Amino acid sequence: MLQHQGCRGKSWKYLIVISFSPLLFSSLLLFPQGEGNFTYCPATGLAKGNEHSEFAGWAFPFPGVFLVEEFISKDEESEIVKLMDQDDWKPSQSGRKKQDYGPKVNFKKQRLKAGSFTGLPSFSKNIVAQMKTCSVLGSFLPVEQCNLDYMPERGSAIDPHFDDWWLWGERLVSLNLLSKTVLSMSCDSEDSIQLFSTCSKENGELCPSGLLTETSACKHSGEEGTNCILSPSLVPSKDVTVAIELPRRSLVVLYGDARYKWKHAIYRRHIEHRRICVTFRELSAEFSAGGRHEELGKELLEIALSFQGRPV
Repeated sequence: MLQHQGCRGKSWKYLIVISFSPLLFSSLLLFPQGEGNFTYCPATGLAKGNEHSEFAGWAFPFPGVFLVEEFISKDEESEIVKLMDQDDWKPSQSGRKKQDYGPKVNFKKQRLKAGSFTGLPSFSKNIVAQMKTCSVLGSFLPVEQCNLDYMPERGSAIDPHFDDWWLWGERLVSLNLLSKTVLSMSCDSEDSIQLFSTCSKENGELCPSGLLTETSACKHSGEEGTNCILSPSLVPSKDVTVAIELPRRSLVVLYGDARYKWKHAIYRRHIEHRRICVTFRELSAEFSAGGRHEELGKELLEIALSFQGRPV
């Protein structure tokens, strides 16, 4: 192995590690992004390593997600979609169609005016009222609603992105209609994530561990040393993807780190049937009480909460 022609620089190091401890080398490599190597658990607020990935048995706190299943009933869903389909759907990017209820915005020049905005649609009044019962939405005042129509036949998707934060506030609220999907979270940060073992205590508590920790499977097998798989507890953020499963008729709120640190996306493979996403956005501090454009914000909120709007 060491006499292989053309192996220079760090390639020598990889060959040496493979020769003496291939399992250790495998565990130390950066893990590629794929289907999602972690899945968010609403009950615990943790991102848990998937069984099929190298992170099985590991988890880390994933703050900034609030998920409510069956936020509306089947009958309410049917009525809402029926009313949406009475208006035109305009072509949008990446195979989607849209209906916008909001002010006229130029994000590049940071310009904002009411334009032809006449308010959120009447059918959203009950949805917004019901949001007030959610602990993280007590003070939520939506100023914009965007309906997005996804269809597998159109290859509908949306790439990883951040929503603007010059105009839009911290909380992004989305209602998932007609079919389930997966919200895929990714991070470009150079920071590392501290993982915790989920199987090192019988009571299921998370336990911090060292840089390399022997897995419970190894302990049970009695294997030791280089013959036992070692798992990393520090991994680069950019090598982690978190899947947030969104059931039909569920409501999800992104805020804090999930809003500002992690990008969100919907991939084509997660659109199996027609799906409508109803997203509500609030104003940023700049357009809220005490902000530089407080008066404009008040004007837009008054229009929005009249609930007399049609798509712009």
